[in-house]
Amino acid sequence: MTDYRPAIENYLSRLRDTLSRLDRDAINQAINLLVRSLEDGTTVYIFGNGGSAATASHFQNDFNKGISEFTQKKFRFQCLNDNVATVMAIANDISYDEVFRFQLQGRLRPGDLVMAISGSGNSKNVLLAAEYARAQGNTVIGLTGYEGGKLRALCDVCLHAPAASMQITEDVHMVYDHLMMAVLYEALAGRRHVKE
Repeated sequence: MTDYRPAIENYLSRLRDTLSRLDRDAINQAINLLVRSLEDGTTVYIFGNGGSAATASHFQNDFNKGISEFTQKKFRFQCLNDNVATVMAIANDISYDEVFRFQLQGRLRPGDLVMAISGSGNSKNVLLAAEYARAQGNTVIGLTGYEGGKLRALCDVCLHAPAASMQITEDVHMVYDHLMMAVLYEALAGRRHVKE
């Protein structure tokens, strides 16, 4: 039997180190922006490619159902990569670079929040959508990894994963989701995410 334990420990050690360096102030800012969106009844548009698309979909689930099940006001997350037919039509007929920006055009309203996810911070379709949102005066929360790429400079708030690993970056992005969900689950719904 091969002993993978040293590699396992190395990965977990890198993950622990990354988690210890997360920007608590940025997380707090992001939570406050999400609460303002809830209170104002605005939409949170969220999107990403590949694993980040799955993360975006998971965020939508956790906020639209997970928290909203127990609150009078409901979060209005809309994941732009969940309608496969729409994404494929835009990619085929216009350009893959436009799959997110095109969906924001004519729909993004004042006060709507945009959450753009890119591990590298350099996905062109994510950048174009973030640039469009900023040009419309909307607030952008970015989720990035590595050095943050171009997306980091486009964000009003950046939930950064300071790691040179896509796997650890995506792990941390899910931690951001569940951390914020757990905080708001208790703050808004009066329920703890774990039983003591």
